[in-house]
Amino acid sequence: MKKIMIFFVLMAFLGCSKSQTVDNAENQPREQKNKQNQQQPNMNDMNDMETMRIQQMNEESDNNEDAMQEQGYIDVAPKKAKELIDQNPEIIIIDVSSNYAQGHIPGAINHYVGDGSLDKAIQNLAKDKTYLVYCHNETASRLGAKKLTDAGISKVYRLDGDYPAWVKAGYEVEK
Repeated sequence: MKKIMIFFVLMAFLGCSKSQTVDNAENQPREQKNKQNQQQPNMNDMNDMETMRIQQMNEESDNNEDAMQEQGYIDVAPKKAKELIDQNPEIIIIDVSSNYAQGHIPGAINHYVGDGSLDKAIQNLAKDKTYLVYCHNETASRLGAKKLTDAGISKVYRLDGDYPAWVKAGYEVEK
């Protein structure tokens, strides 16, 4: 009898009503347990979220003409950058990082923004060419793309997500 009383007291304490079914393994209402399981993302959900984020980046890069008016360059997702490279063999790809030797996009040249190399190189860059700028971090690539547009180069694209996004998209790299 004491066990039954303890059980009912425990159910009342947990906030269970008579209509709720208790999972005997954990003495937790199944509805509560299901809610907790729904709140914890599994790896498939995380991969789906990353895929959706990449798709969103691709869609956003299609609508970045307004952004170009503000910053002077266009941010493009890895898929769009790959299309630019494939459709325009004359494109000049500039890695503005100090990590060029650890990996870079095939055909890229290195003008590190942090040591003044980019500033020196800008003087010799053709203003009528198309450029794709990236780095291994966002701050440097934004600075590099802005320096190109400030120098009067009008066709400047910046790889959104930079080198890590390119790698994550599964595109070829050189080391």
